[in-house]
Amino acid sequence: MKVAVLVSGGVDSSVALALAKQQGHDVTAFYLKIWLEDELSSLGECPWEEDLKYVRAVCAQLDVSLEIIPLQQEYWDHVVSYTIAEVKAGRTPNPDIFCNQKVKFGFFLQKIDASYEKIATGHYAQIHQDGPHYFLKKTPDPIKDQTYFLAYLRQDQLARCMFPIGHLNKTQVREYAHALNLPNKDRKDSQGICFLGKFKFREFVQHYLGEKVGALVEWETHKKVGEHSGFWFYTIGQRQGIGLAGGPWYVVGKDPEHNIVYISRDYYADGKIRNTFELQEMNWFAGKVPDSPQNLTVKLRHGAHQYPCTVQEFLDDTQKSRVRVTLSENDQGIASGQFAVFYQDSYCLGSGIISESDS
Repeated sequence: MKVAVLVSGGVDSSVALALAKQQGHDVTAFYLKIWLEDELSSLGECPWEEDLKYVRAVCAQLDVSLEIIPLQQEYWDHVVSYTIAEVKAGRTPNPDIFCNQKVKFGFFLQKIDASYEKIATGHYAQIHQDGPHYFLKKTPDPIKDQTYFLAYLRQDQLARCMFPIGHLNKTQVREYAHALNLPNKDRKDSQGICFLGKFKFREFVQHYLGEKVGALVEWETHKKVGEHSGFWFYTIGQRQGIGLAGGPWYVVGKDPEHNIVYISRDYYADGKIRNTFELQEMNWFAGKVPDSPQNLTVKLRHGAHQYPCTVQEFLDDTQKSRVRVTLSENDQGIASGQFAVFYQDSYCLGSGIISESDS
């Protein structure tokens, strides 16, 4: 097939490029330039120049042509702006999920020739087709598995996905890179949110939202026990960074309108329920709630951990379909804006956005 391979300069996408070519596909490498150097230059050095150096070296060694696609404006409009708006509203965004849906498998497809049958990336995920529907399947590496970040893709996007390293674990990918003697075979994995480069999320938030002194209020007594520099620096379940003695203290709620952060020392006390929430804007790969919703598990964040759960669909006051989820146990931090991603055995069935919690 004719395949467009998205490369980032990291070892995962480089091995994906090499494997796609070894499989006999007609491959072209594409690098997406999304780094916002104008907006974020005050926070650190641009990492894309180093990334592109590795991309060019890998493509030269593999004898693959490379094209650079600028998508800074699209990225700003649909990923960065979304992140800022969600944080400002007191919710917990996931820019990587929207980067995949809106940019890598969205606007990128509009920029390239329609003759490309598949879009290949270095994600740790697999594609499974069952009749007319496409599903994601987890990889053998539970730590690296990235189905969580891909669970908001539409069916037309999944139909064009190819994940050449999806059947491998990280150790095997490194072994391939060494066997091929790729220039980046020992390069460290990137960490954190895709557009942040080498600086921290708190620095990004402070750059756009600044600081504003507000009250730290104890949940049980409603008494002010301290001050903070802006509710947008906190997320539900957070323990570090509160800065008060007599703890440990945990963030249990936020009031964006009044810039209040509610905290508690009794987060894990008996009777403190943290296992139910509602979802909106569902994206079921099969187009509907699974036939056996009682046999599902769910992830609330990237990683190996998932909970057995029950799912109930209902209509809200506006007659829109919503989903109520009950976990098998309490979670550390259920926050509006987070994505909940559902699984049945090793198959990913879709996802939704947490709208509210009964915690």
